[in-house]
Amino acid sequence: MVSAVWKKLLSDASIQRSSQTLSVIGKSAFIYGGELRPREPVDSAVYRIPMGSDASENAIISIADVQSSPSPRVGAASATLDGKVYIFSGRGGTAMAPIEEKGSLWVFDPSTCNGKWSHVKPADSKAPYPAGRSYHALTSDGIATIFLHAGCPEKGRLRDLWAFNIVERTWTELPQAPGPERGGTSIAYFDGKIYRMNGFDGKTEQGGTLDVFDLATNKWSTIKYPADGVNGPSPRSVSTLLAVLINGKPSLITLFGEHDPSALGHQGAGKMLSDVWAFDIAAQKWTEVAVEGEATPARGWFDADVLGESGIVVHGGLAESNERLGDVWLLQF
Repeated sequence: MVSAVWKKLLSDASIQRSSQTLSVIGKSAFIYGGELRPREPVDSAVYRIPMGSDASENAIISIADVQSSPSPRVGAASATLDGKVYIFSGRGGTAMAPIEEKGSLWVFDPSTCNGKWSHVKPADSKAPYPAGRSYHALTSDGIATIFLHAGCPEKGRLRDLWAFNIVERTWTELPQAPGPERGGTSIAYFDGKIYRMNGFDGKTEQGGTLDVFDLATNKWSTIKYPADGVNGPSPRSVSTLLAVLINGKPSLITLFGEHDPSALGHQGAGKMLSDVWAFDIAAQKWTEVAVEGEATPARGWFDADVLGESGIVVHGGLAESNERLGDVWLLQF
């Protein structure tokens, strides 16, 4: 039995959105981007939410730096490294096309006065770099490397894997993940391996496989499981995958997501999920988490990150009613 407790931290119209990024650094969560109405990026402000031990300690602090902020965007992806938030691409502009920035990343540093954005470009502008895209996934090794996977370019979907060394400012293309190509997939890094699952291939949500890339051997392997919602999580996209410790055991958590897409595509909400699953990395076994506390609305197109070693912060997303959510929750194991 794996159990956890949901705690609602706050809800506010100013952070109501989907397809945004959320990144935790220290005891603060940082929200950027997203949309309130389909295909209309909200703004370029960063919202900081201190993670107090008491809900009354939590507040929303807007950080707007128009001169140096990235252009408004939806479907971007973020990862944290060395106390900073790294963001790659997304969709924006009137055409809502993938934002092509030639392999560069935006970096938000909260340690500066009120926070500050900078733009990190590859050292060699002629070297290969990943194309701009949306609904991709980022993670980091916690040392010096950001990993980028899959997503939706101008047309179709991808299954590529890239590594960006922030010290050398170089991109390295790694072996592609097993097919099919997909958007709305999730990746997590733990102990020299990248774990990938879920996503949407244009026709169906993916499930039943946890793909593992071993950086030491430079190879992919696959762990199969019954995606029946009983012995393993059902197929889904636009969910999350995060590495945490549960009672000292290294584990992966996947939660929420869209199970069946809407006939309206990006204009509507499909079947959303509210379940939470834990994968024991050593035992290679899934267990549905028994959750306590206030009921948390089902959602997809949200974002989440790890707080400490065994907490998960969840923000916003798209409810099954097609309403964008502005709530912030803590799931504590």
